[in-house]
Amino acid sequence: MGHITKTLAAFAATATLLAGASATAQAQSFMPTTGLSSQPIGHYEFCQRVPRECGATNAAGAQVDLTRELWAKIVEVNNLVNTMVTPVTDWELWGVEEFWAYPKNGYGDCEAYALEKRRQLIQAGVPAASLLMTVVRQQNGEGHAVLTVNTTMGDFILDNLEPRVLRWHETDYEILKRVSERHAGQWIGVSDHRNIVVGSVR
Repeated sequence: MGHITKTLAAFAATATLLAGASATAQAQSFMPTTGLSSQPIGHYEFCQRVPRECGATNAAGAQVDLTRELWAKIVEVNNLVNTMVTPVTDWELWGVEEFWAYPKNGYGDCEAYALEKRRQLIQAGVPAASLLMTVVRQQNGEGHAVLTVNTTMGDFILDNLEPRVLRWHETDYEILKRVSERHAGQWIGVSDHRNIVVGSVR
């Protein structure tokens, strides 16, 4: 009887550990966000020009159900935009240092890629609250913009510098902040405590 009791206790302990690991993995699948953060000036100016893209969203549907069909569409759009847009700087395209806009005649910088992916996924029926513009720091210290898709299976990153669609914590970036799922014109901070070595922002 003592042996059975010990065995059951061992099973219970293992189950507890597995449940804890599962909860940790589930939590890691989603970006740990903080409070409101500053809106990038380029996005602020974009919202002034295209206010319909920056209003309140239905946060109740922020975590879109990640079906096989949706995953296929996310991968398709990521690949399509990455191949249809040629990278150029804002200075080369617009004559200014920072200008958030959709691609122009097939050209654009990282924000253009992310905005175009967001637009195409919205057209495909994905809720705007699930498609979050995101600012990250690259390992060389430079800023970069990507698109986050908030799903029931976690936060996924669509990036013009990476052909694969990755979970946010699988990227080599330090995630700084992203658009709020409640309002496309508001930004919230991300508490990214992963051990990533990055340079200082210039």
